Amino acid sequence: FWWYGTFALIIYSVLLFFFLRKYMTDIQEKYKLLLKSTNQLAEGHLDVPIDGDIGLFNPIQDELKKIQKGFKKAVEEEVKNERMKTELVTNVSHDLKTPLTSIIGYIDLLKKEDMSPEAQDYVNVISQKSEHLKEMIQDLFEISKATSGNAELVLEKLDMVKLLQQTLGDMEDRISSSGRIIRTVLPEEPLYISGDGKRLYRVYQNLMENALKYSMEGTRIYVEGRVEEQKVITEIKNIAAYEMDFTADKIVERFQRGDVNRTTEGHGLGLAIAKSFSEACGGHLDIIIDGDMFKAVISYPLYWEN
Repeated sequence: FWWYGTFALIIYSVLLFFFLRKYMTDIQEKYKLLLKSTNQLAEGHLDVPIDGDIGLFNPIQDELKKIQKGFKKAVEEEVKNERMKTELVTNVSHDLKTPLTSIIGYIDLLKKEDMSPEAQDYVNVISQKSEHLKEMIQDLFEISKATSGNAELVLEKLDMVKLLQQTLGDMEDRISSSGRIIRTVLPEEPLYISGDGKRLYRVYQNLMENALKYSMEGTRIYVEGRVEEQKVITEIKNIAAYEMDFTADKIVERFQRGDVNRTTEGHGLGLAIAKSFSEACGGHLDIIIDGDMFKAVISYPLYWEN
């Protein structure tokens, strides 16, 4: 009965083949489920449940659940901390306004008094510092509202080309006294976006002030506008007058100044305001540092008529 043993071996081999094939297919399917959960976690989808029986991969799935839980807790804590900091800045800024208004009022009364030239100089210095403090408090208040999503925006159809031209026109005296040369590369046709004109005007005003203040003397500042991939892109770039030993992310934080050795007044809020207001209007500000080249690039979705 040699043929009986051979036949049994063939049957066993066929059954083993189909069993292994089914087993490997099952492993592949469970591996795909595990990979899907891993990708969701990597993409930041912390609320998507990691469930399902994946056999021998279950221990790995349990570890992924622990990582997801830890990430979610860390994110919630960070969001809570940021909200608390924003509320603190908002409340402090608001509380400082009343006494500062009184101080400025008394300074105006002092200016009318008959006093020595030396005393008058002291009063003028106090007045300048008070106005500077008032501007800084207002800027902090505006940043806090923008980052918390509480800013009251008046969205309208805007021509970015006209907005840039208006900003440069209003700053003509400041540009002239700086000794810098402005070169504009703007299209003749409008570049329409949807945004708050008042706040976006402030964005470009701050970016130009930053370029004028920190660019190398006698160099050119370029202002460009164009459309790329259904987005309106604007660039303001200049050659820095100092070595930029900071990162692009760091310089847009509040109270960060590019050149810490400067003796001129500045509270390090200009770029932070530009970033906050840009994002509040649906745009995005990128700072690019390439050697001595400092470039501010802002993108907004191209406006489409409904």
